[in-house]
Amino acid sequence: MIDIKLLEYLESFLTPRRQYLNKKVLDNRTNYFTVAVEDVYQLHNTSAVIRSCDVFGVQNVHVIEEVNVKRIDREIAMGAQKWVDINRYSSTKECIDVLKAKGYQIVATSPHDDSKVLGDFNINQPAAFFFGREQQGLSDEVLEASDSRLHIPMVGFTESLNISVSAAIILQHVTSQLRDTEIKWQLQEEEKLQKRMEWAKKVIKSHEQIIARYHDNK
Repeated sequence: MIDIKLLEYLESFLTPRRQYLNKKVLDNRTNYFTVAVEDVYQLHNTSAVIRSCDVFGVQNVHVIEEVNVKRIDREIAMGAQKWVDINRYSSTKECIDVLKAKGYQIVATSPHDDSKVLGDFNINQPAAFFFGREQQGLSDEVLEASDSRLHIPMVGFTESLNISVSAAIILQHVTSQLRDTEIKWQLQEEEKLQKRMEWAKKVIKSHEQIIARYHDNK
């Protein structure tokens, strides 16, 4: 449980604008949808996906690093890695198992003919959207474990989009639809309080001393 008085004390060191912005962003955050990227080779692609998740209100990103292990490109992510939770996995199976245990349907983004068109995707169940490597796409392991497959309709000569572009298009579509429903997609109050605490600490460089002073004065 979050110590509300401590949270309020810590937030008193933030500007009113920062406090307002944190609460406003949290009101639009969701764990109803999440994103997983599987062994993406180009670092900026994973970073750009994280940025899109922040933009469209997706709180958690799942990064599978079974083959390619790299750090997040801060310039591409534009600070989004501070506000989005990045969950790392050493195997695809581990990631799939964790997400299925949390009740997510596994949605493989795939251009193949047996996949659904984005416009026909049913948002009535929490979903984890999987994006694969730039050239090879998703592994057979993800495709076989998937509950559904999804593609963005295209009418040009190009057969595929960059994964970060695909992620942005899909997230914009499904989150826009989600906000027009009665589905309870927002974070729970306790989750919001937890994020407010974490975000305040990330903004206030001297938060450890401030928290220590708070406890000394109790």
